[in-house]
Amino acid sequence: MDPFRGLGMPRIPGFGELLALLQTQTEALSQLPRTLADLNGAVRELTAATTSARETIASAQRMAERLEDLVDELEEPVRALRPGIERVGRVLDDPAVDTVPDTLRRIHEDLMPLISGLRQAQSRVGSVTGLLRRRPGDGDDGY
Repeated sequence: MDPFRGLGMPRIPGFGELLALLQTQTEALSQLPRTLADLNGAVRELTAATTSARETIASAQRMAERLEDLVDELEEPVRALRPGIERVGRVLDDPAVDTVPDTLRRIHEDLMPLISGLRQAQSRVGSVTGLLRRRPGDGDDGY
C-alpha cells in the first residue's frame, strides 16, 4: 500500500512498473525499423502516384490544347451555317411541310395508275406501229 496515495503526491513507480515501461519502450523501438520501412514504402508509392498524376495532367493539357485548336478551326464555319440552319428551321416549322407525306401518297396513288396505263398504251402503240411498218409491202418496195 502506498502511504502517499491520498495526499496528492505523484506515485513513485516500483521496480516492476519500471521494467514494464522499459519493456514497452524496447518493443516500440524494435518496431521502429519496420515502421520506418513502411513509411519509406508509402513515400515511394506517393512519389509514383505524383509522377503518374503529373503525366496525366500533362496529357490532359495536350488534349485541351488540341481541342482548343479544333474549336478555333471549326468555330467560323459553324457560325457561317447558322443563318441557313435558321431558315431551314423556319421552313420546317411551316404547317405545309406536315402535308408533304400525304400529298406524296396521293400523287403516288393517283398518278401511278395513269403512268401504268400510259406505258401499256405506249407498248400497244409500239407493237401496232411495228406491225404497220412490216405490212405495207410484204416484200414489196412499198410503191
